[in-house]
Amino acid sequence: MSETRPKRIPVRAILRVQATQTLQHPWLAAIVFFTAAAAPMVELIAPLYLRQFFNVLASGTPSPQTGEALVDIIGMFALFSLLAWGLFRIMLFCLTRLELQVMRELVSTSFYYLIRHSYSFFNNNFAGSLTHKVNKFHRAYEVVIDTILMTFMPTLLFVGGAAVILFIHNQTLGLILGGWAIGIVLFQLYVAKKRHPLRTERADQETKLTGTLADSIGNHLTSVLFSGSKHEHERVDAVARVWEKLTKRYWDVEELVWGALGLLMVAINIALLWVAMVFWLRGELTIGDFVLIQSYLLSAFGRLIGMNRELRKFFDAFADAGEMVTILKTPHEIADVAGARPLAIQNGTIDFKNVEFFFHKDAGLLNDFSLSIKGGERVALVGPSGAGKSTITKLLLRLYEVNSGTIEIDGQNIAKVTQDSLREAIGFVPQEPILFHRTLMENIRYGRRGATDEEVIEAAKQAHCHEFISTLPEGYNTYVGERGVKLSGGERQRVAIARAILKNAPILILDEATSSLDSESEALIQDALVTLMEGKTVLVIAHRLSTIMKMDRILVLENGKIVSEGTHSELLAETGLYKKLWSIQAGGFIQDEV
Repeated sequence: MSETRPKRIPVRAILRVQATQTLQHPWLAAIVFFTAAAAPMVELIAPLYLRQFFNVLASGTPSPQTGEALVDIIGMFALFSLLAWGLFRIMLFCLTRLELQVMRELVSTSFYYLIRHSYSFFNNNFAGSLTHKVNKFHRAYEVVIDTILMTFMPTLLFVGGAAVILFIHNQTLGLILGGWAIGIVLFQLYVAKKRHPLRTERADQETKLTGTLADSIGNHLTSVLFSGSKHEHERVDAVARVWEKLTKRYWDVEELVWGALGLLMVAINIALLWVAMVFWLRGELTIGDFVLIQSYLLSAFGRLIGMNRELRKFFDAFADAGEMVTILKTPHEIADVAGARPLAIQNGTIDFKNVEFFFHKDAGLLNDFSLSIKGGERVALVGPSGAGKSTITKLLLRLYEVNSGTIEIDGQNIAKVTQDSLREAIGFVPQEPILFHRTLMENIRYGRRGATDEEVIEAAKQAHCHEFISTLPEGYNTYVGERGVKLSGGERQRVAIARAILKNAPILILDEATSSLDSESEALIQDALVTLMEGKTVLVIAHRLSTIMKMDRILVLENGKIVSEGTHSELLAETGLYKKLWSIQAGGFIQDEV
């Protein structure tokens, strides 16, 4: 399975998604942004009192008046330092609440959009990779908002404010610091842009590595049974080596950038000290001005260095978030049309009218296919693999869209009703039922989530689940494991049948519903299915022909066409595919089943 690769989403689109969600909390966002801007501006004032402090120290000998002046200066320095600290703490307090709410909403929103993608979408994407993308999406928001509010905004405001204050005291020093700050910011942005393709390649490969690991671990039993452990290890290692190569290239570029930044930091420090010395010798600067310069410069160093460090995380977060935003920007392949109404079931008649369906134009599965099923009729579909049996049921469930023609239930085009109402009207028991890693009670109740415990247990009894569930230490509270691995195939099948019994939908699809059962279990289930099918329109897919002998009508399919139809006895009286299939089964592999 190869993952779909939609077009790359630009950074502004990712920011738009995150900003839209943030603005759903206007008051909290306003407090956060105000305090994030106010804190560095207040922090700029404190070094001005340090300048005064050292100027007073250098101005003369100690005296009571000098002491009083120093105490006043220390008081003001403490006031603005504590005010900056308080604003920062308020910002952090509100930011944590804003982030948690938005991150939860992003998980919820992205999952709801993701889960409504089509059956084909999930066939073309690893479940592990999709899970990883959802997780990276909401975590990326935390990195982006933290970087903006705790690094970018404070840095730009502080460095810009420092340059302005120095310019007021000495235009040359202010211009040097301002020009250097602008240059270093532009340099970092330029480098970040150039590093973005490397970062994106690395993120893509990391997702591929996650998907490869999930695929191999999820199919552990297959690799064991086919002695494939070494092969799987080599496969994972090959993907990991590509990730290592891309990451090394990315990190090497990072080292070069850090080296260049360090050199720029040394250069500005030397330049400012040299120019300040020249002006001091002219008597145009005081000792306090040196303290102010160093105070601003050291703080600017730390902030700008931190900015480069956070830029890497910032754009990594965009690369991570971009994968999920790509999915959010991908239209749903199957969606409710505007004005779609709920399906209204009266008789349960089903009509396929001149349906054409193909995955590829040169490989059609159904061509001008028509079929009418009366309400309450029990119809079986038989034929060799690839004849189109499962495709017909998937089209009826609207897991795929027809390329042309229509499918109607009680005269209503299923493409024009809501998908939820369509699937609510159809009970489905698949050939290979997959259960949630939840309790047996929850798995059966999924058929009708408002059902009582008593109703769940009654459905389990009808499906002959109650017998084996009663023997389990936790009974109906037993967790079945991921995808139901703690149960046998027959037990999973009976749970799926119990779920369908509980749902009690007017239309029923059985896709090899007894394929995983032994003869004794099948006999028990057949009784339950007879009760389940009463008063319903039933569509049954079966390879084991013994399970469909009592159907009202049997349709024999070959290459997407109905080649013959009739009852079991009528088809046996003909010389055709059905009789051939029956002869093979009755006289060969499964004579004991018939």
